Amino acid sequence: MITERDATITERDATIQRLTAALESLRQQVIALRRAQFGASSERIEGQAELFAETVSLPLPPVQSETITYERERRGRPALPKNLPRVRVEYDLTDAEKNDFETLTRIGEDKSETLDYIPAKLQVIEHVRVKYAATRRADGGQTVVSASMPPAPLPKSNASANLLSHVLVSKYADHLPLNRIEGILERHGAPIARSTLSDWVLGSTELLSVVYEAMKIHVLAAPKIHADDTILPLCEQGRGRVVQARLWAYLGAGSTRANEQSEWIEYPAAVFYEFTDDRRGEHVQKMLAAYRGYLQADAYAGFDALYKDGRILEVACWAHARRKFFEIADAAPEGTRTAAHDALDWIVSLYMIERAIADEPPDKKHKIRQAQSAPMLADFKTWLEGTLRTLLPRSPTAGAIGYALNQWAALNRYLESGILDIDNNACERAMRPVALGRKNFLFVGSDRGGRAAAVAYSLIETCKLHGVEPYAYLADVLRRLPAHPINRVAELLPFRWKPAA
Repeated sequence: MITERDATITERDATIQRLTAALESLRQQVIALRRAQFGASSERIEGQAELFAETVSLPLPPVQSETITYERERRGRPALPKNLPRVRVEYDLTDAEKNDFETLTRIGEDKSETLDYIPAKLQVIEHVRVKYAATRRADGGQTVVSASMPPAPLPKSNASANLLSHVLVSKYADHLPLNRIEGILERHGAPIARSTLSDWVLGSTELLSVVYEAMKIHVLAAPKIHADDTILPLCEQGRGRVVQARLWAYLGAGSTRANEQSEWIEYPAAVFYEFTDDRRGEHVQKMLAAYRGYLQADAYAGFDALYKDGRILEVACWAHARRKFFEIADAAPEGTRTAAHDALDWIVSLYMIERAIADEPPDKKHKIRQAQSAPMLADFKTWLEGTLRTLLPRSPTAGAIGYALNQWAALNRYLESGILDIDNNACERAMRPVALGRKNFLFVGSDRGGRAAAVAYSLIETCKLHGVEPYAYLADVLRRLPAHPINRVAELLPFRWKPAA
C-alpha cells in the first residue's frame, strides 16, 4: 500500500528529475549562445578520439588511428603567381661606374620580384557613330546613314557592362553595401548617387534573369539536389518593420552514366537561389514539384510532402546530427567524458571513411561504404538505442540521440549511391556569402531587391564552383545579352561560358 508519505517522496523525486533536466537544458542553451557569439566555429573536441576503458555490453566507438607525415618546414616567401603580368625593369651600371673599368663583359643577371598594385581607374568611353550623306544606288535618292553600335546593357543608362559587373561583384561577392561602393566611386572622381547604383543593380540582374532561369532548369535536371535556406531580412519602405524573409539555395550536382559499363560523367554543379518573403513549405514544394531524384537537406517539415510519393528520396545530413552532440560535448566540464563524446567518435569514424574515398568513382565509393560504413552504422544504432535507455527523457543528449534515430533511414540513405554525400555541407558553404552580405548591407528593400540578390548570388557562386572569375564573366555576359539569341541562353551558364572573341 502506497502511503501519503511515499507519494510525496515520489512526486518530489519526479520534480527534482524534471527540474534537473530543465536546468541542464538551460545550461546547454546558454553555452550554445555564448559559443555562437564568441566561440570558434570549428566542431572539434580535444581528445575526441579517446575511448573509455571500462567493459560495457554496448558496441564501443571505433578506435581512431591516423597516419601523420611530417615535412620539413620550407622557409622563405612563396613564389608570386605565374599568371600575373610581368614588367621588366633593368638596372645597369652608371656611366661613371663603367669608367672605372678597362673592359666590361656581361655574364648574367640577378633577378628578384616585387608585387605591385595599380589602382583602379574610371574612364569615359565616347561612342562616336559616323554619319554619311548618301545616294542610294537603286533609285538615286538622297539619305543620311549612320554606323551602328552594340546595344547598351541598360537602356538610357551611361553605365558600361564593366561598371555594372564591378558593382554586382562588389556587393554580392565582396559584401560591400551600396553606400561604401558610392564612396569608393566618389574617391575615383565619379560621384554617383546611391539610388542610381540601386537602379543599376536591379536593372542588370533583371537583364541576367534569362540566364538565371536557364540555371534553374539545369539544377532541376541534376541527379541530386542539396537544399538549405537562411534569413534575408526584408524592410520595405512604408512597412515600418523588418520581415524575416528567406533565401533558399538549391545546389544541383552528382554524376551520371548510361549503363554499368560506361564511364561516370560529372554533372556540372550549379547553385540556384530563390527569394521568398516567408518560410512556408509551399515554396520548396512548388520549386521541386517536377523534380525526380535525391534531395539532401535538414529535417525541415516543409520538405516532408515531397517524400510521400517516392519520386524524391530524402537524404539527411550527418553534419546536423553531429552538431547536436558536439554542442553537448563542448559544454561539458573540462576533462569530463560524456555519451556525446562517444557519439562523436562514431561519427568521426564515418567521416574518416569518406575522407579516404573522396577521390574514388561513385561505384567504388558505394562498394566501400557497403563494406565499411554499413556495419559501423548498424553498431552505432545499437549503441544509440542502448544509451538512450540510460538517459533522462528530456536531457540534451537524449534529444540529440532522438533526432538521430528519428532520421535514421534518411541518415543511412547516402549508402545507397556513390554520387551522394554524407552531409549537406556543400549547400551550407553556398549560404556563407549570404550571411556575410547580410552582416554588411543588413536587409533588402523590396521583393524586387530580394530577387536581384538571388540572381546575383546564383551566377557568382556558380562561377566560384567552376573557378570562373565572376567579374570577367558578368561583364562579358552583360555586354552580350542584349543581342544574344534567346534560344541559346544556356551557352552563357558559367560552366559553359566562353569569353567573346
